[in-house]
Amino acid sequence: MSSSHLPATTDSIAQALEAKTPSEAISILYRVLENPSSSPDALRIKEQAITNLSDLLRQENRAEELRSLLTQLRPFFALIPKAKTAKIVRGIIDDVAKIPGTSDLQISLCKEVVQWTHAEKRTFLRQRVEAKLAALLMENKEYQEALNLLSGLIKEVRRLDDKLLLVDIDLLESKLHFSLRNLPKAKASLTAARTAANAIYVPPAQQGNIDLQSGILHAEEKDYKTAYSYFFEAFEAFNALEDPRAVFSLKYMLLCKIMVSQADDVAGIISSKAGLQYVGPELDAMKAVADAHAKRSLKLFEIALRDFKAQLEEDPIVHRHLSSLYDTLLEQNLCRLIEPFSRVEIAHIAELIELPVVHVEKKLSQMILDKKFAGTLDQGNGCLIIFDDTKTDAIYPATLETISNIGKVVDSLYVRSAKIMA
Repeated sequence: MSSSHLPATTDSIAQALEAKTPSEAISILYRVLENPSSSPDALRIKEQAITNLSDLLRQENRAEELRSLLTQLRPFFALIPKAKTAKIVRGIIDDVAKIPGTSDLQISLCKEVVQWTHAEKRTFLRQRVEAKLAALLMENKEYQEALNLLSGLIKEVRRLDDKLLLVDIDLLESKLHFSLRNLPKAKASLTAARTAANAIYVPPAQQGNIDLQSGILHAEEKDYKTAYSYFFEAFEAFNALEDPRAVFSLKYMLLCKIMVSQADDVAGIISSKAGLQYVGPELDAMKAVADAHAKRSLKLFEIALRDFKAQLEEDPIVHRHLSSLYDTLLEQNLCRLIEPFSRVEIAHIAELIELPVVHVEKKLSQMILDKKFAGTLDQGNGCLIIFDDTKTDAIYPATLETISNIGKVVDSLYVRSAKIMA
């Protein structure tokens, strides 16, 4: 950084824009900020310089310098309105977030800003930075600390009746409880977010977030049809905004179709006008799973899991449903293999399905207990005996009912005769 400052004028900003290298432009902008002038025009030029400098530092991945910049600007913040300060501070924090591998730096930066806002009594900015900090702690899997932070923040924001921030916080709390597998509290927080959202205008992106979280919670409860509707609403909102989250909403829509055994619809959704915009690994992964499901092929399913590990197993939402989907496919596969037999060796089924005998035997016994098919395991001979589906003869229930009625008539006659004899 040069020791001599530059005048806070549009010419200095233009000079920075015309610089040959980013480092030269950064140096010029720093010198503009060193100018001691505090006239309204100079302050406006400095605000522009801060925005440009922040963008350049982000492009150069200089996260530590962005953090230092925020500290250096504190005397400048005393000269401008609080609303502009909040905009600049949040903008710099967002720029740090766009630099990969800076989650720890973002957390420490937010904590520093929260301490500064406490000292300066900047409540509006502090509440929003604390909400950002809670979101970062959740991403870092520090769930308890995030919940402790949110519990105090929610009470404070409810007293102030800041509905827009309350929607953000309630939605974040719902995501936190969901991560902790506390579904009742996750649903309660989501309901609170919806209630607050109904009282104000909510930006489309935030409405898409609410719909996405609603879909995730309904899918967790196995209500895939309702979940599909919410994912579709979220997809439409994100698609209109060209938000990258649209592809995840579409992916979860396809997951719902697969889970309700409508895998044939997946190809149609992908090849639709909206779906073609998002063709890539995420949709290819779901198409591979759908194909495996349609063919009832466990082998194809395992190949899909191996080929698309990042899109399937590393996605926490899809991963929650994979074990259920695997069980469904295994049951369908076993039913398909035992269809032609009335008696078959378990070892032969295990060989056909390419799984260990113990695993297959355990699954078959579970299916018999769940009445997925009629049969029994002959463990002495290592065989599965399948019974034919016997149709219930209507005469037996009718006969039982007749006998029961005769018994009632006899009892009634006995009571009458006892009264006559008395």
